[in-house]
Amino acid sequence: MNLRTPDSCSGKVPGLYIHIPFCRTKCPYCAFYSETDLSFIPDFLRALFKEMDMARNQFDRFDTVYIGGGTPSVFTSYQIEEIVKRIRHNFALASPAEITLEANPADINISFLERLRDTGVNRLNLGIQSFDRKTLIFLGRRHSSAQAVSAIEISRKAGFTNLGFDLIYGVPGQDMKAWLDTLSRGVAFAPEHLSCYQLTVEANTPLITRYQKGELPFLPEGLQYDFFIKTSEQLEDARYTHYEVSNFSRGIKYASRHNQKYWNHTPYLGLGPSAHSFSGNRRWWNHRNLEDYINELSLKNAPIQAAETLSPKQLRLEALFLALRTSAGVHLKDFSEKFQYDLLLEKGETLARLQEEGHITIRDGILYPTRSGLAIADSLALI
Repeated sequence: MNLRTPDSCSGKVPGLYIHIPFCRTKCPYCAFYSETDLSFIPDFLRALFKEMDMARNQFDRFDTVYIGGGTPSVFTSYQIEEIVKRIRHNFALASPAEITLEANPADINISFLERLRDTGVNRLNLGIQSFDRKTLIFLGRRHSSAQAVSAIEISRKAGFTNLGFDLIYGVPGQDMKAWLDTLSRGVAFAPEHLSCYQLTVEANTPLITRYQKGELPFLPEGLQYDFFIKTSEQLEDARYTHYEVSNFSRGIKYASRHNQKYWNHTPYLGLGPSAHSFSGNRRWWNHRNLEDYINELSLKNAPIQAAETLSPKQLRLEALFLALRTSAGVHLKDFSEKFQYDLLLEKGETLARLQEEGHITIRDGILYPTRSGLAIADSLALI
């Protein structure tokens, strides 16, 4: 299967994602694929390096690398160094490349972080989730609030000037004041980036079982909206840019270059079990099973589980859905030229109503979601 896409085909430089499928423990709310048997790490690394060899000619170059999971920080700094070396050996990286690694605060120390910096990792994302002890216990996190604070401090000491935190709100028993206190505490450390997610109840997780048994209450829609609006207001007051539904940065300079590729149909290559890739009108994804992934590569087969080709209509609807989740919005002329679909002509009445309701604004030929529009982004895209 020839999936090569030169940069000139899209005018956009692709991104590279590496999925690390290991966690020391599984958080009950998390639906991302991972395993807790760390004895598979050597076999996984051999398979990953084989996949890199096989994929080396699919794209001309990358300008972002995102090492996520799972929990990449369960690896030693030497293992991460080897991954980055193999990336540089197999793929051309534009300069300067954004290279991100996700980390659990319980895993890291100053020598680990200094070695990361030496490998070229220049963006660190800490899975803090909360500074509140009870919330951390409910979420099944294996780090404490004190470890989170220590991780932030040593990250700065190690020289990371592009630091992000993940935080979760809407946890049962968490009132608005408790959440805003957590947010204030996070802001006090002046991270360059904040991802603030509402706790979602995902299928096939221990958490959904508790909800289905009636042990936990679902968050009312009105309260969900209030959490979202208050989060956006507080962070924008602290001079963060609300550039995507769940993401905030200290100016657009620190917006995640890699994650923006997912929201504007830039091609990306995903390596590792369950990783997804996208190019043009095709999307494909790897086996969501570590043993299947390893076995396929041992047989010199691409570890692809399935693929799909998106129709022009599917691409248009997806582009609209993704754009309305971002502060960049939809450039109406470009959208019309690319998809032969004039939103103003086809959806004029709906757009006028949404403007009256305060969910969108149209300015200089661009359709922007407002703060309330971002709060209902998924339904907004149904225009």
